[in-house]
Amino acid sequence: MPETTDGRTRLLMIDDDRKLCRLVSAYLEPLGFDVTAVHTGPDGVAQATAAGATWHAIILDVMLPGLDGFEVLKRVRAQSTVPILMLTARGDETDRIVGLEVGADDYLPKTFSTRELLARLRAVLRRNQLAQAAGTAATPPPPAEIVVGPLRVNIEARTAVLGAAPLTLTPVEFDLLACLARARGRVKSREALLDEIRDRNYDVFDRSIDVHISALRKKLGDDAKEPRFIRTVRSAGYMLTGPA
Repeated sequence: MPETTDGRTRLLMIDDDRKLCRLVSAYLEPLGFDVTAVHTGPDGVAQATAAGATWHAIILDVMLPGLDGFEVLKRVRAQSTVPILMLTARGDETDRIVGLEVGADDYLPKTFSTRELLARLRAVLRRNQLAQAAGTAATPPPPAEIVVGPLRVNIEARTAVLGAAPLTLTPVEFDLLACLARARGRVKSREALLDEIRDRNYDVFDRSIDVHISALRKKLGDDAKEPRFIRTVRSAGYMLTGPA
């Protein structure tokens, strides 16, 4: 988890519910967080994007005076990749989808428990840290084409061919297949697949990964019970393997 030099994690909370801000601060500060709370949209944007700001994560409410949370999110995302966890009193699926599409890292209804909030915060902080590490690591470029048995996936051309037959894939299906192909022989969790394609502005989240995998399997001629290519690893995710 990212920390300041004194070993603490700096958290900005943008929420007009002052009582909730005090409760969250009281819970998180003994656990190594320094929590700063502001209560309007404009103040949130100002704090989040201030010169020299070193926030490790932001908790952002949807319903805010001055600017709503979606507008705050857009303005912060234009300048920063800081992890953002959104809160809503409504818990509406449309709000959740909009927030994720605009750039939120995770979403919680305001009925959350403090333990769940802590777990979600730690998860987005950990993913952000891993993404930063991956971005700075010196790794060789991936192969332009990945061959798995009769399946050929050309990453650069964004084409997939099974035997001699080109596959007609949606952009989401191709990117999921490419993710699995690059990790062939290794399990990819739903969360890992979602993280890899989230920056493509797709309407993909949570269990909708399963729907896209199911569609991809059909185009590969796969049977989920006796798969030739995409295997489901229970409680873990998916793995691409060549036919036996």
